[in-house]
Amino acid sequence: MPRFTRWQGIALCVAALVSTVWLAVTNQLILYIHPRYIVFTVIMAGLGLVLVVASFWKSPKPDDHDQDHEEPSPRGYRKAISVAGTVVTLVVAVALVVVPPATLTTATADQRVINSTQVGSGTKTVDSAASAPAGAFARFTVLDWSSLLRQTTDAGFYRDKTANVIGFITKDTDDPQNVFYVSRFVITCCAVDAQPVGVPVYLPNWQDRFSADQWVKVSGSFETNPSTKSQQSIALVPTATTKVTQPSEPYLY
Repeated sequence: MPRFTRWQGIALCVAALVSTVWLAVTNQLILYIHPRYIVFTVIMAGLGLVLVVASFWKSPKPDDHDQDHEEPSPRGYRKAISVAGTVVTLVVAVALVVVPPATLTTATADQRVINSTQVGSGTKTVDSAASAPAGAFARFTVLDWSSLLRQTTDAGFYRDKTANVIGFITKDTDDPQNVFYVSRFVITCCAVDAQPVGVPVYLPNWQDRFSADQWVKVSGSFETNPSTKSQQSIALVPTATTKVTQPSEPYLY
């Protein structure tokens, strides 16, 4: 194998592995994968670095005999493509470290449709919520409430159940003037499979105070949706809606 090709492979491997470890150290890897895979990923990246270094030191050095039988150099266009691929990969690897990763936004939520997935086995059920103590509802997440809303639209079930949820704003396409979703992405494995969930909030003219993608905390109670345009029969009618900073762990699991 030509020396250039060997160095090229080593550079690509080191760039990818180092950027992975760096993202983990800076607590940014959670924006790409589920937290339960982080330790495994870091261990594998560390082992990968060890193997790359070992392969470098153990690789045979070329001598005169090897040079006599060295493979012919690749054609110009093939070498150019190879170099270009290396540069692009290195740029992407450096960008992962230098440029802060961004969380998924309403653009992705609109593409994947909020609350379009089935209710998961690990989410709250109507039976468990009905028997929960009053103080437990304050700890229910967007995922918990969105799960319950997909299981029942009985207004009586939500009576005296106060919600305190945090998420980013996604407008309701049926009544964007008066209704928005306080939304979060749920990750099973990595950001590629992230699915948006949300709780409809009835707040007339909300765009006068807030904007899409803005993170907010909404407190209030669930009532029959006053909106005549929205298809959501139950909505959270807030007693308080405040802007908040994005949580360090923006996704739910």
